[in-house]
Amino acid sequence: MSEKKNQAYDPTQQDEVLDDMFEDYFLEYASYVILERAVPASEDGLKPVQRRLMHALKEMDDGRFNKVANVIGATMQYHPHGDASIGDAMVTIGQKELLLDIQGNWGDVRTGDSAAAPRYIEVRLSKFANEVLFNEDTTEWQMSYDGRKREPVTLPSKFPLLLEMGVEGIAVGLSTKMMPHNFIEICEACIKHLKGNRFTLYPDFMTGGIMDVSNYNDGARGGKIKVRAKISEVDKKTLRISEIPYGTTTGGLIDSIIKANDRGKIKIKKVEDNTAKDVEILVHLGTNTSPDITIDALYAFTYCEVSVSPNAVVIRDDKPHFVSVSDILKDSTEQTKHLLKRELEIKKFELMEKLLYSSLEKIFIENRIYRDIEECETFEAVIETIDKGLEPFKKDFYREIGREDILRLTEIRIKRISKYDSFKADELMKKLEENLKEVNHNLENLTDYAIAFFERLKEKYGPGRERKTEILEFEEVSATVVAANNQKLYVDRANGFVGYGIKKDEYIMDCSDIDDIIVFRKDGTYSVSKIQEKNFVGKDILHCSVFRKNDERRIYNVIYLDGKSGKTYAKRFNVTSITRDKEYTVTKGTPKSKLLYFSDNENGEAEIVTISLTAASTAKKKQFDYDFSELLIKGRSAQGNVVTKYPVRKVALKSAGKSTLGGVDIWYTPALGRLNRDEHGDYLGNFEAEDKVLVIYKTGEYELTNFELTNHYEARQVMYITKYEEEGIISAIYYDGDSRIFYVKRFVIETSTMDKRFAFLTDHHRTELLGISYDALPRAELKVKKDRKSAVQKKEFDIAELVGVKGWKALGNKLPFMKVSGVKWLEPGIPETSEDEEDDEDIDPNDDDPQNVNEVTDTSEDIGAEDEENESDAETEEEVKSPVQAPPKTEAKKTETEKPKKEDKGSDKSQLGLF
Repeated sequence: MSEKKNQAYDPTQQDEVLDDMFEDYFLEYASYVILERAVPASEDGLKPVQRRLMHALKEMDDGRFNKVANVIGATMQYHPHGDASIGDAMVTIGQKELLLDIQGNWGDVRTGDSAAAPRYIEVRLSKFANEVLFNEDTTEWQMSYDGRKREPVTLPSKFPLLLEMGVEGIAVGLSTKMMPHNFIEICEACIKHLKGNRFTLYPDFMTGGIMDVSNYNDGARGGKIKVRAKISEVDKKTLRISEIPYGTTTGGLIDSIIKANDRGKIKIKKVEDNTAKDVEILVHLGTNTSPDITIDALYAFTYCEVSVSPNAVVIRDDKPHFVSVSDILKDSTEQTKHLLKRELEIKKFELMEKLLYSSLEKIFIENRIYRDIEECETFEAVIETIDKGLEPFKKDFYREIGREDILRLTEIRIKRISKYDSFKADELMKKLEENLKEVNHNLENLTDYAIAFFERLKEKYGPGRERKTEILEFEEVSATVVAANNQKLYVDRANGFVGYGIKKDEYIMDCSDIDDIIVFRKDGTYSVSKIQEKNFVGKDILHCSVFRKNDERRIYNVIYLDGKSGKTYAKRFNVTSITRDKEYTVTKGTPKSKLLYFSDNENGEAEIVTISLTAASTAKKKQFDYDFSELLIKGRSAQGNVVTKYPVRKVALKSAGKSTLGGVDIWYTPALGRLNRDEHGDYLGNFEAEDKVLVIYKTGEYELTNFELTNHYEARQVMYITKYEEEGIISAIYYDGDSRIFYVKRFVIETSTMDKRFAFLTDHHRTELLGISYDALPRAELKVKKDRKSAVQKKEFDIAELVGVKGWKALGNKLPFMKVSGVKWLEPGIPETSEDEEDDEDIDPNDDDPQNVNEVTDTSEDIGAEDEENESDAETEEEVKSPVQAPPKTEAKKTETEKPKKEDKGSDKSQLGLF
């Protein structure tokens, strides 16, 4: 005792014991949450609460609806975590209407409305659930938490429910998030896997919307999808949101729009929620607000676009595993195949037993073995007598005849023996043999049997479950481009401040509070900084404006004095990307250098300036003009060309210039319905400032628009898009729904209103535009039938010979056919040339080309001093090429349902028909 009393207390040892206890308890708790609550099992795709719920429903199933409150109570016999989790799980499953038939108000995933109280709503198992989720013979059982009842370890699911339902769960240090997929596409993917073909699965959401899956990564960890609301333009002042992104509600979406308006990111008047059976949110725009820019702004600043990161985690062999969608589908399909095999084997055994007993019964009755037992005094003697009577036939049975089989024969009643019909017995046995033969065939061809199983599921339960979410590839929306101008930019040039809070100073322009500002100072330095309320950027500010990254068409024209050599240089450059808040220089960076002239040109204009030298200058010519168009556009760090070595008194603008960059090359991406300058999609042409885009829709309407990259076109409705030519002739072949006659018409556009659709066909709902061409002399091959009895023929026509050019509202000329089933545009005709035009084409190849419009000269001659030697530019960074040489112009191409290949930029207009 004395030794124990003398032992010193060791706190380190006690801490180690506590650490071990907490570690064990934490691991046990974490394992329990992961395995028993948050993460689904790979075998049936269900969490424990969902599995117990489905099991309870099966126990209660009598074909009628049950009150949800009763189902919750029954499930609590198996699930020890209260009624709330059971009710929530039931509502989540019920809203998908796949495993459960529901009745009453079960809420709305689109609006976020919750379900009614459990005592008011009813539920039962669906036919689909009974078919794919339950089988007493193939289920593995375990005892419930209190040992009173049995429950399934996992349900024998014969369908990848995990992919169809989707799941979210948060455990300790682990989470899972799997997207729901389309029922029909899952069935098709299972069939492809069974056939050994490759498959691809993408999510599909009940809320619809538009989805970009380019980074989906097969649903594995690290992937991402972007989901957008479906927004359409009702008119120039109203937008309609008809479908919302996954994970959002109409209320949350409207709140995000209102907040974006309050922050000044977008300009709207009001938001109107007309959601009933279908989602309809009307966004009324503010005055002078572009619908196209507002659509992009809604995607950039509201819940109209959300990003979702899938993270597929399942329980497999009592451990969490990170998997992909393909892995889940393959495992589930193989499990389905295995379960189907087990069911067939069980069915085979049952059929063989029925055949065996039917044969025993027939032998027992027809051979009158039952009479041999009349003289038996003991029951054992009866057994032996029957066994002896069956002896000659035992070799024909697939297994040995045991005591249990003989006991069943003794239970046959005299009434059955007396009414025994040998013919009916043979018919029954024949049917059993046919069924057995079919089962054996299915077992031998198990893959084909599994394929037929999924095809039956698709045919039986697929109608009404078509894809709701449209798959497209999105362009990244630049927030700085689409943000509404909610601030005004001011500058204090002398003291060096810029911002939207110094309102007493000089106003520059409207801007957004997320813009970057570029500032040039008189000493030739410049920098880009984030706009603030008041920001010091350096004194003697010469120029400031909003900075647009990667804007290659904004050109700065500069004349500066080099402080070291005293020479004056001129340069043209752009600023596409720089480090924010880092200082750069236009000059060589030597002391006393300064800017003598500066201009900011949005479209690469090159002006002419007058340069005046000082009176003390020894130059012969003290005043001369300098033309910036003679300079190439080079890198921002280029030295520039020498203007003069003599002191300059002033530089003044003489005349404004035109753009030296030429037009802009524009492409159209059919999948997105957007214009771009990145050579994606179909080349429309080279556009000057006054040029327009012509869009012809499948509805029989045309529209003229500008070529702003923010324009939106309804891609699925666009039939033809190209650069508009004032004298261009549109040729259309169409079916008039009012008169039920096929017509051909040719017309030129007589309207000039921009951004407005004009219908050139009748507005009957059956009117259909079959083909459109913008060639001067189009030729087409038509598939036609003259009457009901004649076969389909192919006929070629010169459209110009069928009809002349008429007004755009004219019907055109009738086609003499009962039906035109297809239009294929051929190579257009070649216009005839006059003799004078042919003579003009004979040009001497030795003559100089008088129209070399793409040539730009670069001179370094000192205009102020005739004897000054030329100097070359020293470029320290990248050289900016002047885009004066445009790529070869190709014809625009019709947008077809099938995504065009990128290399088909030069396809001819003649291939623009609707096939």
